[in-house]
Amino acid sequence: MADEVENTKTEAAGPAVKLEAYQVILRPLISEKNVHKVERLNQYSFEINPKATKEDVRHAVETLFEVRVLKVRTQARRGKHRRYRFRMGELKSWKKAIVTLHPDNRIDFF
Repeated sequence: MADEVENTKTEAAGPAVKLEAYQVILRPLISEKNVHKVERLNQYSFEINPKATKEDVRHAVETLFEVRVLKVRTQARRGKHRRYRFRMGELKSWKKAIVTLHPDNRIDFF
Protein backbone atom coordinates (compact mmCIF):
# COMPACT_ATOMS: atom_id res chain seq x y z
CA MET A 1 0.00 0.00 0.00
CA ALA A 2 2.84 2.41 0.84
CA ASP A 3 4.48 1.69 -2.53
CA GLU A 4 1.29 2.69 -4.34
CA VAL A 5 1.18 6.00 -2.47
CA GLU A 6 4.83 6.75 -3.36
CA ASN A 7 4.26 5.97 -7.04
CA THR A 8 1.19 8.20 -7.10
CA LYS A 9 3.14 11.13 -5.63
CA THR A 10 5.95 10.90 -8.17
CA GLU A 11 3.54 10.54 -11.09
CA ALA A 12 1.46 13.49 -9.92
CA ALA A 13 4.50 15.77 -9.94
CA GLY A 14 5.27 14.70 -13.52
CA PRO A 15 8.56 13.67 -15.04
CA ALA A 16 11.44 16.11 -14.91
CA VAL A 17 12.05 17.93 -18.18
CA LYS A 18 15.36 16.87 -19.76
CA LEU A 19 16.88 19.76 -21.71
CA GLU A 20 19.78 19.47 -24.16
CA ALA A 21 22.83 21.68 -23.58
CA TYR A 22 21.98 24.00 -26.47
CA GLN A 23 18.42 24.44 -25.09
CA VAL A 24 19.57 25.48 -21.62
CA ILE A 25 21.72 28.51 -22.52
CA LEU A 26 19.80 31.02 -24.63
CA ARG A 27 22.44 33.78 -24.88
CA PRO A 28 25.36 35.32 -23.00
CA LEU A 29 24.71 38.61 -21.24
CA ILE A 30 27.36 41.18 -22.16
CA SER A 31 27.38 44.53 -20.38
CA GLU A 32 29.96 46.69 -18.62
CA LYS A 33 29.11 45.12 -15.28
CA ASN A 34 29.39 41.59 -16.66
CA VAL A 35 32.69 42.35 -18.43
CA HIS A 36 34.03 43.56 -15.08
CA LYS A 37 32.94 40.27 -13.46
CA VAL A 38 34.67 38.31 -16.23
CA GLU A 39 37.95 40.18 -15.80
CA ARG A 40 38.06 40.26 -12.01
CA LEU A 41 36.07 37.25 -10.77
CA ASN A 42 35.99 34.89 -13.79
CA GLN A 43 32.16 34.88 -13.66
CA TYR A 44 30.00 34.71 -16.77
CA SER A 45 26.31 35.61 -17.06
CA PHE A 46 23.81 33.86 -19.32
CA GLU A 47 20.12 34.08 -20.05
CA ILE A 48 18.85 30.53 -19.55
CA ASN A 49 15.70 28.51 -20.10
CA PRO A 50 13.23 29.15 -17.24
CA LYS A 51 12.86 25.39 -16.71
CA ALA A 52 16.62 24.81 -16.37
CA THR A 53 18.14 23.89 -13.01
CA LYS A 54 21.60 24.67 -11.67
CA GLU A 55 22.78 21.18 -12.62
CA ASP A 56 21.45 21.67 -16.18
CA VAL A 57 23.37 24.95 -16.45
CA ARG A 58 26.58 23.38 -15.08
CA HIS A 59 26.37 20.50 -17.56
CA ALA A 60 25.55 22.82 -20.49
CA VAL A 61 28.45 25.22 -19.85
CA GLU A 62 30.93 22.39 -19.34
CA THR A 63 29.73 20.67 -22.53
CA LEU A 64 29.45 23.67 -24.86
CA PHE A 65 32.54 25.61 -23.78
CA GLU A 66 34.75 22.75 -22.47
CA VAL A 67 35.55 24.42 -19.14
CA ARG A 68 35.30 23.47 -15.45
CA VAL A 69 32.51 25.12 -13.47
CA LEU A 70 32.98 25.84 -9.75
CA LYS A 71 29.65 27.46 -8.87
CA VAL A 72 26.30 28.32 -10.47
CA ARG A 73 23.88 30.95 -9.13
CA THR A 74 20.47 31.56 -10.70
CA GLN A 75 17.95 34.39 -10.57
CA ALA A 76 14.36 34.52 -11.76
CA ARG A 77 13.88 38.01 -13.18
CA ARG A 78 10.35 39.42 -13.26
CA GLY A 79 9.29 41.30 -16.40
CA LYS A 80 9.15 45.07 -16.11
CA HIS A 81 6.09 47.20 -16.79
CA ARG A 82 6.44 49.36 -19.89
CA ARG A 83 4.22 51.87 -21.58
CA TYR A 84 3.38 51.32 -25.24
CA ARG A 85 1.71 54.45 -26.65
CA PHE A 86 -1.55 54.74 -24.68
CA ARG A 87 -1.44 51.32 -22.98
CA MET A 88 0.59 49.59 -20.33
CA GLY A 89 2.43 46.42 -21.26
CA GLU A 90 4.83 44.06 -19.59
CA LEU A 91 8.14 42.60 -20.73
CA LYS A 92 8.56 38.85 -20.42
CA SER A 93 9.98 37.28 -17.28
CA TRP A 94 13.29 35.48 -17.73
CA LYS A 95 15.93 33.52 -15.86
CA LYS A 96 19.59 34.44 -15.41
CA ALA A 97 22.58 32.31 -14.41
CA ILE A 98 25.93 33.53 -13.10
CA VAL A 99 28.58 30.85 -13.61
CA THR A 100 31.93 30.91 -11.81
CA LEU A 101 34.70 29.07 -13.66
CA HIS A 102 37.91 27.45 -12.47
CA PRO A 103 40.77 30.02 -12.49
CA ASP A 104 42.55 28.15 -15.30
CA ASN A 105 39.55 28.39 -17.67
CA ARG A 106 38.21 31.25 -19.79
CA ILE A 107 35.40 31.68 -22.34
CA ASP A 108 36.05 33.95 -25.34
CA PHE A 109 32.88 35.57 -26.67
CA PHE A 110 34.66 37.97 -29.02
